[in-house]
Amino acid sequence: MNNTFDHRVASLVTLFETLRPDDVARLGDYYAADAYFKDPFNEFNGLAGVQQVFRHMFSALIDPRFKVHTVMVQGDQCFLTWHFVFRFQTGEPEQTVRGASHLHLNVDGKIVSHRDYWDAAEELYEKLPVIGSLMRWLKRRAQVPAPAGTD
Repeated sequence: MNNTFDHRVASLVTLFETLRPDDVARLGDYYAADAYFKDPFNEFNGLAGVQQVFRHMFSALIDPRFKVHTVMVQGDQCFLTWHFVFRFQTGEPEQTVRGASHLHLNVDGKIVSHRDYWDAAEELYEKLPVIGSLMRWLKRRAQVPAPAGTD
């Protein structure tokens, strides 16, 4: 394992767990200028797009924060599992989205690819007041029944 990447990944975990609006301007210290970013709602090439994702997160949500639970590093790649905790601007109760990030680092230890994986239907849509009841109904309709004789 590469100690440089291990150290760099540790600093990335700290960044994600302590990220505040003022930190968005210094994301270039962690992301390459041509970094690729994709999550269930966004896809961008370039640092400006990555910064916009985080700016929007802070403007659209109340107290958004990440808690990283698992870190796996292999060579120049890293896989993180996390909980993203936030409240909507409408003042609803705190929400938690469970997900994972696959990061690919360049030789300088900067992120060149950041791909987030999480289930938007289960983790977000089901929690919304109107669409949530529709999503829960769809989930029940699509759910495979348990085999006979199981609890």
